[in-house]
Amino acid sequence: MNRSDEATTVREAVFDLLRAEGMTTVFGNPGSLELPMLRDFPGDFRYVLGLQESVVVAMADGYAQATHGPVLVNLHSAAGVGHAMGALFTARRNRTPLVVVAGQQARSLLEGHPYLLSEDAATLPRPYVKLGREPARAEDVPSAIARARHLATAPPAGPVLVSVPSDDWDRRAEPVAVRRASTTVAADPDLLARAGEALASARSPALIAGAGVDREGAVPDLVALAEAHNAPVWAEPMSHRCAFPEPHPLFAGFLPPVREDIVRALAGNDLVLSVGAPVFTYHVPGTGPQLPPGTDLYLLTDDPEQASWCPSGTAVITGLAPALRMLGAHPPGTARTPPPARRRPAPPTPSATGITQAHLVHTLAEERPPGCVVVEEAPGTRPVMCEHLPNLGPETFYTTASGALGHGLPAAVGIALGRPDARVVAVVGDGSAMYGIQALWSAARLRVALTVIVVNNRGYATVDAFAERFGMAKPVGTELGGLDFAALATAQGCAGSRVDDPAALAPALRAALTAPGPYVLEVVVDR
Repeated sequence: MNRSDEATTVREAVFDLLRAEGMTTVFGNPGSLELPMLRDFPGDFRYVLGLQESVVVAMADGYAQATHGPVLVNLHSAAGVGHAMGALFTARRNRTPLVVVAGQQARSLLEGHPYLLSEDAATLPRPYVKLGREPARAEDVPSAIARARHLATAPPAGPVLVSVPSDDWDRRAEPVAVRRASTTVAADPDLLARAGEALASARSPALIAGAGVDREGAVPDLVALAEAHNAPVWAEPMSHRCAFPEPHPLFAGFLPPVREDIVRALAGNDLVLSVGAPVFTYHVPGTGPQLPPGTDLYLLTDDPEQASWCPSGTAVITGLAPALRMLGAHPPGTARTPPPARRRPAPPTPSATGITQAHLVHTLAEERPPGCVVVEEAPGTRPVMCEHLPNLGPETFYTTASGALGHGLPAAVGIALGRPDARVVAVVGDGSAMYGIQALWSAARLRVALTVIVVNNRGYATVDAFAERFGMAKPVGTELGGLDFAALATAQGCAGSRVDDPAALAPALRAALTAPGPYVLEVVVDR
């Protein structure tokens, strides 16, 4: 749309910019200060309403990951940004490009202490945004949002926040020209060649697949490199994407987030190449070396911060797909014997008294439809999923990189909206589900192809298990009960049912996975 400079408002300039950038789906929960932004909302845009700000950000996070592009998020001043902080923390760890536009009290009132004032709007969301800004002038708002879009997608990607006073939107502003900038980081060719030569001459190399591989669409390149070297491939600790197909014979398993256990897993490898993963993500304190003695370490990452705390070896800051292809130009000097195949657990035997988590996950693996996408936020179930529900390849698995609860259910709604060609299956714990249960309302309105499996073990079972590390027999505050997730689903417009009989599990899953719209299946499992 062409307008003269005199006729262009801040609002019109911003929506013209967003349209040119393809950012026409907006996730939000508006308040009074955001209404001027939404005046005469363009008919070619879509506003996806979430019933709480953390749900809004998590839905946008899932949608951005599914569609491979930046997404605009509309939040309400300080309170809305505060509600969304946990989700912003996760989006930063997920490396998700979000442009957050937060409302602010009118510029004419900023010198006092008006109602709904965000006193230090640019600082409030830090350090979980790459940049927080409140432009000094109304006419600077469109260019600030253009800058935020570029910064959000620049490696390593992440959320950026712009605070906009409510009376800025009707002020005059000049249109903003669309700018293009590369988001690929080029490696030092000599350093990358050194890594390729070291890999080629290694006696027994091992690869570590990180979430960055899947984010960059580099899974086929990593598979080709692993096959060329007959090298085992480990998933990074606390992996939140499928960076290597788990049924592949070279897949070695999941590195634990424990220093001593990682050293044991990598024993016998004289070279470790970590691709798109920090070295290492730990969950508990440890002592001793971080790698087996005598093991050389190479890291490929687009994140200078990850490179800076690499404990030893050589870190190459680079885009992953081109770097992996360049490493492919260095074939192994001698033929290597393939590593032993990973031992697979036997199918679980159904219990006569109740549904076990292993039985649930194994049955889901048998019943899931082709091409489905799994979203997980069931910490107590994840170890069982690693054994019995292998992820099949690129963009088939998502979970939170931060460990913060409340991401999985709304993120699954966003992924389903962005991937209408696939059935999305969210596996969430009963405790986790309650952090973002309002997302079911949005799922019902959007009619997304989403199956939500609530693993109901009537408590925060992971916290109970983790308490043993602190010498606690039974912590307080971990018992849940009295929740009816099928009723919660139907109250928000989704179909729902409950199953606790092992014999009824497979038919119940089949119905949930083939429902025409969103469906919630509550599965009561043995503790």
